[in-house]
Amino acid sequence: MNNWRIGDLVEQRTGYGEALLELGEQRQDIIVMDSDLQRSNKTYAFGQQFPERFFDMGIAEADMVSTAAGMAAMGYTVFVNSFAMFLPGRCYDQIRLQASYGNANLKLGGISAGITIGSDGASHQALDDIGLMRQLPNFTVIVPADATETYQATLEAARIKGPVYLRVSRYPSPVIYESRHQFVPGKPDLVKEGEDVVLFATGIMVEKGFQAAQLLEKKGVSAMLVNISTIKPLKKETLQSFWNGKRLIVTLEEHSIIGGLGSAVAEVAAESTSAPVLVRLGIRDCFGQSGSAEALLEYYGLTPHQISDSILESLLFNSKGAA
Repeated sequence: MNNWRIGDLVEQRTGYGEALLELGEQRQDIIVMDSDLQRSNKTYAFGQQFPERFFDMGIAEADMVSTAAGMAAMGYTVFVNSFAMFLPGRCYDQIRLQASYGNANLKLGGISAGITIGSDGASHQALDDIGLMRQLPNFTVIVPADATETYQATLEAARIKGPVYLRVSRYPSPVIYESRHQFVPGKPDLVKEGEDVVLFATGIMVEKGFQAAQLLEKKGVSAMLVNISTIKPLKKETLQSFWNGKRLIVTLEEHSIIGGLGSAVAEVAAESTSAPVLVRLGIRDCFGQSGSAEALLEYYGLTPHQISDSILESLLFNSKGAA
């Protein structure tokens, strides 16, 4: 593994590719499949090193998932890869029946997720994949925060028995975790302490949330930041322990606020008597569009300054309502 430094701009998919290569060296049961996107998905190095355990299935995602399920039934651990728009989108029926219902030992790599795929536009920007995957029984759904956590989460995914969905970005985002950081499936990570509000962030929005929390501190608002890298399973008791005593809950995601982290937290909050007001920040029930990653983040209100302003506005609104 590369020893990336904090703040280095590294794509999550780079960590993913390195982890696959390490798994291939460690375990003979690891098989990797791709859909004619080897270089983009960073599976190319695995294919060069272990050609007998690598299969490029072409632009046939449904066939790829079905074939992988058959190999998993023979005892292999199979990593299946495509853009997040096409996996799960193009082969949802196969995933539902053969991976979920069959509880197959498949690891689905949804690569280049979210609006930060950029100029490819709405046809390639997966904004609903978390929602699709977290409603399927038996699935673990993981959205790493940076390249380091992607690397570690990929190694952990191989140890989980059953289907896993890994949502991986290609956006060059700052590294926030040192190599010694330990990813634990299902465990939120407290990134920053705070007393007034709690920010639950996932994926690349963890780093954006950290910047927003620093801006809030300058405005006199103490913000806690929690990295929710495992969207499913999500424990009610764990979330409550973070929001107890807070004035506001905020969710941050590069995904539709319908079905993603915002919905998952809202579902838990709805069953709790102690939850404060919840604000969901993400893509608001619309498609993406073409543009640079940075321009799109700004357009959809997901820059640190915009996040900070939204939180301050919500705090002001709710304080007036309480009065």
